[in-house]
Amino acid sequence: MIERQVHPTPSLLFPVLSCAVVCIVISALWSILPHPVIVMTICLLPIAILVVLRFPFLFILLFIIFSFFRIHEVFPLIYNFKIPLLLSLASLGALFWHTLISRQVQVYWRPELSMLSAFFVLVFVGVLLASNRPVAIEYFKIIYWKIIIMTYAVAWLSRCEKDFALACRLITLFGMLVGLVALSNQMNAIGLVEGTRVTIGREFGSVLGDPNDLALVLMFPVAFACSLLFTKNVGWFNKVLAVSSVVVLFLAIIATQSRGGLLGMLSIFAVFGYRKIHSKTLFFTLIVFAAIILFVFAGISERASGGATEAGIDASAMGRLYAWEAAFGMALHNPFSGVGLNNFYANYYYYSSHWDGLNHAVHSTWFGVLAETGFLGLSIFVACIVLLIKSAITSLRRIEAHLSMVTPAVYGAAQAVFAGLIGTIVSATFLTQGFTWPLYILAALVIAIAQWCTTHLPKEIPPPSKKH
Repeated sequence: MIERQVHPTPSLLFPVLSCAVVCIVISALWSILPHPVIVMTICLLPIAILVVLRFPFLFILLFIIFSFFRIHEVFPLIYNFKIPLLLSLASLGALFWHTLISRQVQVYWRPELSMLSAFFVLVFVGVLLASNRPVAIEYFKIIYWKIIIMTYAVAWLSRCEKDFALACRLITLFGMLVGLVALSNQMNAIGLVEGTRVTIGREFGSVLGDPNDLALVLMFPVAFACSLLFTKNVGWFNKVLAVSSVVVLFLAIIATQSRGGLLGMLSIFAVFGYRKIHSKTLFFTLIVFAAIILFVFAGISERASGGATEAGIDASAMGRLYAWEAAFGMALHNPFSGVGLNNFYANYYYYSSHWDGLNHAVHSTWFGVLAETGFLGLSIFVACIVLLIKSAITSLRRIEAHLSMVTPAVYGAAQAVFAGLIGTIVSATFLTQGFTWPLYILAALVIAIAQWCTTHLPKEIPPPSKKH
């Protein structure tokens, strides 16, 4: 009698092969580095992968938060754990898995994405034509390509109310943590610039070591904290978090003594005030008094640069005027591509009419984009900003017209991104953020909310309300 040969069923074959591969990998790594952590890491890896695939938006949001807020530099104890790198691998893996393999994420397209994509293409062409190509390639390779990918990722993966609620809560929380560290540095006189302006991580070259850049980072979560504060039915925990964050961020931004940061914060407050205060006369009166009080309370008049001790136009303002003049000259010489990404600083000497022995930053988003992408790039950039503002206003009007169909999370996120966008645009005159995270995070969330409104709310758009 011929015995039948038993073959492993396909259902058992994959687990058997997987176990064999894992055993081989563990054995190989153990021969190189015999440490129990190797076994634990490989055993936990499948669970970690499942968690990442189950919560893709969380890991993309954490990657953006660590990259923008520089959490690993704010808390140097976790610097060597390479958390941004691990989060980037998890984020990209989850994005590609859900868009190309599982197809659980539906990729859509909107006019805002078309405009952003046109600007991305122009920036990439500018990198290839840059006056100092290695500098442009380095910045694109280290930072800007991540911004491009994550802009699409946030727009496509922000699919439900929980995602919007999570974004508001985490951005507010981590912003407050950065603000607390800034206030601690101020009280302990750590890393102060000009004797009074607070910074973070200046001793090891952190981006937050510049008070203007720190002010930009602190200003970004103000809109989300205010939104949690003024949106009804978001829960007591969110209210407590919002109040605490607004106070901390307010004091921390004042400690930076950054005029751009103060203007941006005041603009965010103004957006919420304009929407909540019925008497516009009272509103504008309060704004004027608030601006004066902020300027005095922040101690800007006591700054070593840009203070009241300098006669006429202060040195800080003159430095900006010289930089803007140089930026215009760069665009005139390279009207279609500019001098290239991150190339303003390297080209300052050749285009400045006032040389004091040092290259200077442009300190303006508009002139920075003009210098590094030319007149064509600035035109597309401005058109993109206008389109985003229109989209944010339209989304807010649709949400407010159908509040019974909208959860507080969506309404709060819509208010936050609109106020944040206005604050970013106002502060853009004095802060360089054309190729950094804030604008692109807000753009992605504006697009995501607009898409949510398209798929969940009636198409009818009510006429503008006099109240708002």
